[in-house]
Amino acid sequence: MARRDERDLWVALDIGTSKCRVLVGQVMPEGHMEVISEGVAECRGVSRGDVVNIEATITAIRRAVENAEQLGSCRIGSVNVGTSGPHIQGHNSTGVAPVRGREVTQKDVESVIDAAKAVLIPADQRIFHVIPQEFMVDGRDGIHDAVGMHGVRLEARVHLITGSEGAQLNVRKCVERSDLVLDNLFVPHITAAEAVLLPEERSLGVGLIDIGAGISDISVHRGGAIRHSAVLAMGGNLVTNDISMAFRTPAPSAELIKIEHGCAWPQMVTGNDVIEVRGVGDGPVRQLSRQTLSEVIWARYDEIFRFILRELRRSETEEMIKSGGLVLTGGAAAMPGVVELAEQIFNIPVRIGLPHNIAGPEALLRDPSAAAAAGLLLAAHRIGFQRPPENAVNAAQWLKSVKEWFAKNF
Repeated sequence: MARRDERDLWVALDIGTSKCRVLVGQVMPEGHMEVISEGVAECRGVSRGDVVNIEATITAIRRAVENAEQLGSCRIGSVNVGTSGPHIQGHNSTGVAPVRGREVTQKDVESVIDAAKAVLIPADQRIFHVIPQEFMVDGRDGIHDAVGMHGVRLEARVHLITGSEGAQLNVRKCVERSDLVLDNLFVPHITAAEAVLLPEERSLGVGLIDIGAGISDISVHRGGAIRHSAVLAMGGNLVTNDISMAFRTPAPSAELIKIEHGCAWPQMVTGNDVIEVRGVGDGPVRQLSRQTLSEVIWARYDEIFRFILRELRRSETEEMIKSGGLVLTGGAAAMPGVVELAEQIFNIPVRIGLPHNIAGPEALLRDPSAAAAAGLLLAAHRIGFQRPPENAVNAAQWLKSVKEWFAKNF
């Protein structure tokens, strides 16, 4: 089979705690994005979203890329990368700028956003994303596009996503040492909204929770904009550890038990169900109650959800999601019973967020763990990003397209 032209492809690399996932997308003649290839590899170099072993992470990236290249008959040279971790923080900020000529221009908008970015952050942090929430002209709020409006005072409310400079450099090193060009670095729980949220949900108010193996990414959307974001160092690996300890079985066996027999809502499990559990070393195989397994899993998910609820209350965003509810995505959201448990704790409608607005294999579109990578693919395409142009004029146009994408989508 002939290799595809790399110039027509978009590539997303999601570096997670348990695995690296590569999605290769191609824009079809009808204009929609279609996933033509996927590569997944187990990752042992990342802990709770942070790179802790460079060589192990490079190995995982290379394997995922090779798998995607073989499946899609393509050559991958550059990637759009998603990474997260407890170092990622969200901040709301406001900027003010005078309007020259009494009519707001694009330059005025850029100036007021720059003013909103001028906040004090730790020396080891950098700003990853600047996401406009709304503009105000002479005190009139709720304005999403201020260009062309008349006034003398322009204000911007933005949401800033910051993260560790060192963590970002570690990710960049892993990508570049994998013989890849890093096109751009995204925080995936932000771009995942592109893949799983509906416009109506963003407008009414919705919470998006991406529960991965090591961390849970939180974002709150209302009025078409992000109002809050946070990262909790809690994920599905804690459930695996609990099963391993409770049933005295090795972690790989506990992970398999979790996937094949797990349920986070004990009411869904009958008392007669039993499972086989392998002991440590040469220990005998035992039969244990699936009801007991479900209670172990329920306890940990209950704790995770209550920590998330506490974060929503701390940030005063709990009321914002009452209308649109909660969307759960990420690999740990695939656990049966999580919707029922979450609805009990949050007392709002809850659904599982699956990738949409994108075509591809049915298995991929029904996998909540693929949402972050799908969102990266859609985000990269929407901002027209492959690599920043070297020409100064084109570079300015590219930067403008990036800002416009965030303004329109968040």
